[in-house]
Amino acid sequence: MSETRKAGVLMPVASLPSEYGAGDFGKGAYAFADCIHQMGFGVWQILPLNPLGYGNSPYQPYSSYAGDPLYISLEKLAEDGMLPGAPEAFRKESAQIDYEAVRAYKEPYLRKAFASFFPDENYEEFASQEWVYEYGVFYMLKQKNDKKCWLDWEEEDKRWMMERSAEFTPEQEEEIQYQMFLQYVFYCQWMELKAYVNRLDIRIMGDLPFYVGIDSLDVWANTRCFLLDENFRPTYIAGVPPDYFSPTGQRWGNPIYDWEYLKETGYQFWMERIGYNQNLFDIVRIDHFRAFDTYWKIPADCPTAIDGEWIEAPGYEVFEHLLKRYPDIEIVIEDLGDLRPEVGILRDHFGFKGMKVYQFSLDPDEKNNDFPDRENLILYTGTHDNQTIRGWYLSKDETTRRDVDELLKEKGCGEEKLSHRFIHGVFQSIAQLSVVTVQDILNLGDEARLNQPGTTGSPNWEWRIADLKELEEQIPVIRKLIEETDR
Repeated sequence: MSETRKAGVLMPVASLPSEYGAGDFGKGAYAFADCIHQMGFGVWQILPLNPLGYGNSPYQPYSSYAGDPLYISLEKLAEDGMLPGAPEAFRKESAQIDYEAVRAYKEPYLRKAFASFFPDENYEEFASQEWVYEYGVFYMLKQKNDKKCWLDWEEEDKRWMMERSAEFTPEQEEEIQYQMFLQYVFYCQWMELKAYVNRLDIRIMGDLPFYVGIDSLDVWANTRCFLLDENFRPTYIAGVPPDYFSPTGQRWGNPIYDWEYLKETGYQFWMERIGYNQNLFDIVRIDHFRAFDTYWKIPADCPTAIDGEWIEAPGYEVFEHLLKRYPDIEIVIEDLGDLRPEVGILRDHFGFKGMKVYQFSLDPDEKNNDFPDRENLILYTGTHDNQTIRGWYLSKDETTRRDVDELLKEKGCGEEKLSHRFIHGVFQSIAQLSVVTVQDILNLGDEARLNQPGTTGSPNWEWRIADLKELEEQIPVIRKLIEETDR
């Protein structure tokens, strides 16, 4: 195995096999790690693990620090003596994740575990982090206010973070302690899993969204860091301008950072946010990197993204501060799309690995299909936002398919399964890291697509595998490809 050229696999934790309705930090995750270790992978890329927000998207979380209790393994709780025996399996068998049903199923078990929990020094040390109690308060008040966005809470609740004058009832304090307990268990189980994966010589790549959602602890606890009015509502919001695919652009709705204030504080908000992720992951991937160069600023009262404008961001200053504070951090960045040259200059100035998607390079319909193969790069068969390789191929006309077949044949990629030919092509690249999806290893079609950008709700984020049997059957062919391409 090469020390400089690695193969990685993209697989969300929620999509792992589990008897409990959605992937978690239990035996399915450990078995998956064993499987990809046998294949020869050196990196496991996951999606954000934070509490899922609107539409179950991991990119609209309630906090950049907290973890989603969905991922807590009930089996591990039983092993640790916090539950009396192994829980019954989740009764609803489905090829998709039913998030609401899984949460309702797990909740009574998590409450039982909390009732048997006795805090120790390790817990006290974890709970001393400011965000832990604040998240407990945030989530408790959110439940009290019928799960509404904090902007629509009762006035006293909305202003608790600014004034901290309100007193909570014993029942409310108990709920806060329960939420803190969940965060502690999440952290312990994740770090235990990460340590196991690292012992297999596999590094974990985490994912950090550029923006935070308005309905988050990040904004509630740091209102000065965003462009908000006197009622804490955004004056400007994020998105992207109109293009060929979207004549009115995309209006995401995330609040825009107040970069002047952030500069006055030494970009502390970003330092702490990225620093905490360095603690959780071996590699930190930053989504929407282009916004560190320029970002699209839309007036909040504009119903579309048309009336926005490009604003320059202090990307150089931010990363100079960051790398001075965390000199050993490994950052990779998402730089896909039609970008101005300055984005690449910013990326290369700090030596960050960017991203390219192999299927785009083969698609004559793509504007950015001509890119140089380079070493300081992560080359993907696809990401969480793309069609699967098989789905993409079958959606193309006969001429395009024939051209793609010919190109792969010239490269010596003649594997039996269609997706494996693409995987072979990606592994052949001089890119230091080549990442493939589990869907492509399994040669699945668009029924296994994880997300369709620009849409919300089912079936986005709901794909999962029932077991590892079919994946384990692919160990010989994937291991052979990794070895033959010196990864």
